[in-house]
Amino acid sequence: MDYEKIIRTLIDPIVEEPKSVLIRVVEDENGKDIDILVASEKEDTARLIGKHGIIANSLREILSVAGRSENRRIFLKFESFDEEKED
Repeated sequence: MDYEKIIRTLIDPIVEEPKSVLIRVVEDENGKDIDILVASEKEDTARLIGKHGIIANSLREILSVAGRSENRRIFLKFESFDEEKED
């Protein structure tokens, strides 16, 4: 199953800059667990998490259902791009 495509379809309407969103899908060695990292701009990360994490939890639930069809566990994490700090 193409988890990156599923995530992209779900989050593109939510974020302001869909082209700047990076999605990384990493399978573990046993093939049962999949880590998905979504990196985006700070404002878009806030949108993806949502108030009280409601959007993030919804996305995790959708992926969980998709993963169960293949007997896999999906872990979804969000990160924002850090701006370089000037000293």
